[in-house]
Amino acid sequence: MSPRPTVEMRVNIHARWHMKDNLEKNNGSSQPATPRKRVLILGGGFGGIYAARRLGRTLGKRQDIEVVLISRENYLLFTPMLHEVAAGDLEPGDIVNSLRKMVRHVRLVQGQVTAIDLDARAVRYDMGALRQPREITYDYLLLALGTETHFFGMNDVEAAATTMKSLADAALLHNRIIAALEEAAQETDESRRRRLMTFVVAGGGFAGVETAGALNGALRHALRYYPELDESMLRVVLVHPGTVLLPELPESLGRYTEARLERAGVELWLETRVTGYDGDAVSVSAGRPIAASSLIWTAGAAPAAVLAPLTVEKFKGRVRVSERLEVSGHEGVVWAVGDCAAVPHSTGFHPPTAQHCMREAVVAAKNIEAAIAGKAQAPFRFTMIGQLASIGRRTGVAQIFGLRFSGFAAWWLWRTIYLAKLPGFSKKLRVAIKWSSELLFPREIEQLVTLQDVERMEKLGTILRARRGKAGPAGEGASLQIAEHP
Repeated sequence: MSPRPTVEMRVNIHARWHMKDNLEKNNGSSQPATPRKRVLILGGGFGGIYAARRLGRTLGKRQDIEVVLISRENYLLFTPMLHEVAAGDLEPGDIVNSLRKMVRHVRLVQGQVTAIDLDARAVRYDMGALRQPREITYDYLLLALGTETHFFGMNDVEAAATTMKSLADAALLHNRIIAALEEAAQETDESRRRRLMTFVVAGGGFAGVETAGALNGALRHALRYYPELDESMLRVVLVHPGTVLLPELPESLGRYTEARLERAGVELWLETRVTGYDGDAVSVSAGRPIAASSLIWTAGAAPAAVLAPLTVEKFKGRVRVSERLEVSGHEGVVWAVGDCAAVPHSTGFHPPTAQHCMREAVVAAKNIEAAIAGKAQAPFRFTMIGQLASIGRRTGVAQIFGLRFSGFAAWWLWRTIYLAKLPGFSKKLRVAIKWSSELLFPREIEQLVTLQDVERMEKLGTILRARRGKAGPAGEGASLQIAEHP
């Protein structure tokens, strides 16, 4: 087994490969060219992609620079529309775009980042189904790793709850609610039937409110096809620890949202926290447990765990950066953007929203270009345009340029603005057609993933885990391979 390379070994390997690259480009000439510099971007969300698109256009064609993007998925997920997939309004493929189509002149690496060594300027990641360890060095680094679901130490909730963070989460949630209706339609035990038809959503922010509104509408629509069931059996419960929903918006819009959701049949449990879940009952901080076979968790997010060991200044786990988006102590080498970065503002820090993330990414890319060229970097300046939420039944709330909207107008704004922001003309067209077809055709209620499918996936997972065990734990006993230029 090969020993783990030291910092000096990694630096020497990096230099030799830079020299090898340039010797090949010189057609075998014995005189090496200037070492090729590498810009490494971590994260395939809005921050990583918008920076990669900019750098691909400006630096990607240069012979002395390589731009590399490491992403866990090979697609960009348009997260504002996740709840539409869960409700069956859209298909999973409607809200994703291939990274290889979006990003040109950038080397794409699909892998899971496992460690970052800022001193050695090296990043470790796992690649493929067997999670083979790889390592890649860099000259310039952009952190755009986003957030992960946070369960506040509640292991039982983490084990049994459904999340709304990824494309698979939304697709599986749609299948889960249809499966629950199918089972409830055949259940003869009344208490179990009601438990199957109770859906608890934890978290009253944008994700929770939009998920609760969308699921409530989808479930009540689907019930017309289940003669064994009726709406009196259905419960959609939204649990929120705050005093008003959507605390990011003015209180008047939060109160409007509460009234509309209650009118649509959603139960609101405000000033209440979820404290546990065993798969059959949701424990809460106030009141009796809620008997439910489904808990949808949207109540917490934390910066990517791989950032925790970094010995840099942080704010609530997010990497604190300067107004030029540089990481303190690593100026001119490391930048951070998006949800994983604490970007200073005159009144504190910029909120971790997509509109901020995309603009931070472009500024960071320009600053990387400036650092390479030896020029001055620019500070990040941006004022929020507005925020919108769809709350179900063609109703929404919005605040745009200080103006407040609610009802159908806000819902129409939500769809118009997010349709315009959805990357790719073909995706825009597909979504526009599907939204228009709602006027003529009902929602889809097929269960595309059954229990048998899940069991087959579990068997495949067991096989993969066994193969990984034979290969040796990632990074322990397995020979470390350094990512080489193509």
